[in-house]
Amino acid sequence: MAENRALEYSEGTPCWVDAQLPDVAAGKRFYGELFGWTFEDQPQGGVRALKDGDPVASLAHKTDGRLPTVWTVSFATPDAEALCGRIRAGGGQVVSPPLPFGDLGLTALVTDPEGAVFALWQGARTPGFGRRHEPGTFTWVQLYTRDTETANTFYGDLFHDALFGPDADPDFGRAPVSDVFAAEMPPHFLVHFAVEDLEAGLAEVARLGGRMQVPPFETSYGTAAVVTDDQGASFALLRR
Repeated sequence: MAENRALEYSEGTPCWVDAQLPDVAAGKRFYGELFGWTFEDQPQGGVRALKDGDPVASLAHKTDGRLPTVWTVSFATPDAEALCGRIRAGGGQVVSPPLPFGDLGLTALVTDPEGAVFALWQGARTPGFGRRHEPGTFTWVQLYTRDTETANTFYGDLFHDALFGPDADPDFGRAPVSDVFAAEMPPHFLVHFAVEDLEAGLAEVARLGGRMQVPPFETSYGTAAVVTDDQGASFALLRR
């Protein structure tokens, strides 16, 4: 079911995704055709992607060529500074402390104890996705980790209510890296976008210059395939 124009996100809920790309214009062409997104410039740089007029993601220029071309997920928090303290206490690291993103909110970049990178978002004017759980929008994020027990403890302490509370309906899972990828792949988050027709989505990725990284496989949350865009950023297509 689509959830549009969400007003708030509880702590630990995936609330935004952004891609760091060498060429934002090429990203607009790729994702615009793949998901039907339109785009608007942001005063802070980069572009915000819209689906039927509602915000669903952002694309930003990667300023340092040594940095990876990636999709990053942000988790909602009412207090980014306090959450950074809990991340450090749990064995994670703060890569970039909470900083204002215009007047929209505060953002921070952090890692878990195994080095998987994610972001925090303390929304002010903008809480997060305007649409999710429908074709062409975010629908799931999977952490591929070397130690699922450690990951469950770390994220369970950070985001207990969102993951394990009585009303929890998480969009965030954990699995061993080796379930899908080569064992030497570093721990990482994989952002999933919903599609109605997985085979058609894969054909469109190929037509646009991307490639299939992992062919379709069954999961507890749907049928997924891992792909890369035409600049090398990995993501998954998911039919639920």
